[in-house]
Amino acid sequence: MSTAANAEKKDLRQLLTLGRSFWTVNLVFMLDGAGYFGVLNVLEFFLGSDGLKLSDDHATILISVLSGALTIFAALFGKLVDRAGVHRTILLTIVVAFFGRMLLGFAGASPFVVTTTTVALLLMAFSAGLMQSAVYAGVKATTTEATEAVGFSVPYALMNLGIILISVVSPFIRATSGSRGVILVCGAIAAVYLLIQLVGWREPLTRTVKGADELPDHPYREPAALLPARRHPLLDARFLFFIFILLGVRTLFAHQWLTMPNYIARAYSKSVAARYEWLTTINPLVVFIGTPFVAIVTRKIHVVNMMIAGTLISAAATFLLMSGPNFWLLIAYQIVFSIGECLWSSRFYEWVAKLAPKNQVGLYMGVAGVPWFLAKFTTGFYAGKMLTWLCPETGAQNTGLLWLIYGLVGMVSPIGLILGRRWLIRGTLQAQPS
Repeated sequence: MSTAANAEKKDLRQLLTLGRSFWTVNLVFMLDGAGYFGVLNVLEFFLGSDGLKLSDDHATILISVLSGALTIFAALFGKLVDRAGVHRTILLTIVVAFFGRMLLGFAGASPFVVTTTTVALLLMAFSAGLMQSAVYAGVKATTTEATEAVGFSVPYALMNLGIILISVVSPFIRATSGSRGVILVCGAIAAVYLLIQLVGWREPLTRTVKGADELPDHPYREPAALLPARRHPLLDARFLFFIFILLGVRTLFAHQWLTMPNYIARAYSKSVAARYEWLTTINPLVVFIGTPFVAIVTRKIHVVNMMIAGTLISAAATFLLMSGPNFWLLIAYQIVFSIGECLWSSRFYEWVAKLAPKNQVGLYMGVAGVPWFLAKFTTGFYAGKMLTWLCPETGAQNTGLLWLIYGLVGMVSPIGLILGRRWLIRGTLQAQPS
């Protein structure tokens, strides 16, 4: 067996050495992903024809409020993880998620429908934004330098497994109880993983530091002498360029819930539209299987090179939809787009967490998410108008032009990374393990 194969086998075995707290936060993250994305899968339907009867433009703006506020809250409250600790932060996010989803499900009964819906979405955004920071901080705290590479691939993979599970059952729920039924089920799921967190989180958090003994952490503190001296991320031009250049390709992720639901419902047959959620399982399935494998195989490849390859593949996949509605090309698009995501997404989060000083993981994760906020928030303000123009519910459609425009926007990311590659590698990124 080759040295590389032995190393990959060793990395896989390391998963078995990770403790109870590590698997608790990851199981919670998986179920939270199921609940959050279960709502997101049907939210455009619920806000529109299947529920609150809002226009395309109004619906996509509200969805952008959810996805954009998520990132704002992650940036504003990321320090809460560092101060309150992983366990207490996760408990808070679960309770808020429960109330947010339930409030959304019953928003139609309120005399102030839009206000109630907005409040519910903001509660969900707060919960989801803080949950991500808490979980990745928990992963960092419960892994060692030897296990962190494979450890950071697990939450992203398991979150996608949660999306698969809810997407498989969602069409059956929607067929009998509508999109509102799906939302209420996702609210009930939060009660399940609240219990898991309460029962499962028992081990003290520890972290191995190079050249030091393993230290007990709460939430994951180390003596100041052990913390590396790094500049604030907002003062690092390369860091800012690196995270902001991903704006283009990140808009394509936003279109998965801002454009894809109504695109499929309007441009494809009723039988395809009725099982829309099953099509959405392709992405998380590929990511679930591929992300840990890719993380292991590519662990020695520089992060910048992984970003270029991954964003190029994801953006190029969009051009498969230019020829108009075609079921098999839609399947191919989902697969190719997801392969690109496997190449760069988890490595991006790993790099940000590694760059952060031990007691500032939440802050760095929040700053790194700011461009994601811009992509999600701004996309909603034109996605509805583009649907009305190029993919209306009735009348002539030109979906090829729709995806051509979006593909060109997505290509900004790989082109920008290629142009800035040497500058990025010469600077702070070069010092980070990849």
